[in-house]
Amino acid sequence: MATTRVDEAADEAPVSRVQRKRDRRIQEILTTAAELFGERGYDAVSLEDVAERLDVTKGSLYYYFPSKDQLGISAVETLGNRWTARLEELLAGLDGPVHDRLRGLIGEHISIAVRDYPAGLRMFLVPQDWPEQQRAVIKELRQRHDRLFRELIDEGVAAGDFTVTGVDAALRCMHASMSQSAVWFAGLEGQRLERAIAELTDTLMMLVGVMPGAGTAPDQA
Repeated sequence: MATTRVDEAADEAPVSRVQRKRDRRIQEILTTAAELFGERGYDAVSLEDVAERLDVTKGSLYYYFPSKDQLGISAVETLGNRWTARLEELLAGLDGPVHDRLRGLIGEHISIAVRDYPAGLRMFLVPQDWPEQQRAVIKELRQRHDRLFRELIDEGVAAGDFTVTGVDAALRCMHASMSQSAVWFAGLEGQRLERAIAELTDTLMMLVGVMPGAGTAPDQA
């Protein structure tokens, strides 16, 4: 029996390695496609463009994704779910005052945008440029993402910790600024990048009435 188990494990190992290699390749394709869609817009990108950036043949892309539409929707879903899941995981591990949780969420969002997906974020900014099926997915992902911030701001306003002219207005300004962070901070590294992220985070906290270095809204001090 022991020999059988060893033989079975030996048979399974190569399959596992092949699957891991395939998964890595798919992630590489999706990340590259997301970057191109973000840089140029959906209509301006072809499978040839993705293949050229990856330095592979178009035929190899067809092996994984038979059409541009399928590649596009997979890229949107993968990046959107991955990004939002990281924010959800962060929030699940945070406790304490609502202003600390919102500051942590904003800072993490900016950090992901700047360090991990500087071009990919732009895929979600102009969904009207995408085909209908992709637009529906983008809309759903944006709503899921928006809820993370909205629920915290609503909580802070209800508790009297935040002061806003309007929750929707604050969220629009917040998301617009975070979406531009990768452009604003391009080329920054090390302490300069850390300082820029911290300064933008503090600035965006002012949208809910929390001044830099403060834990309460101005009228609560």
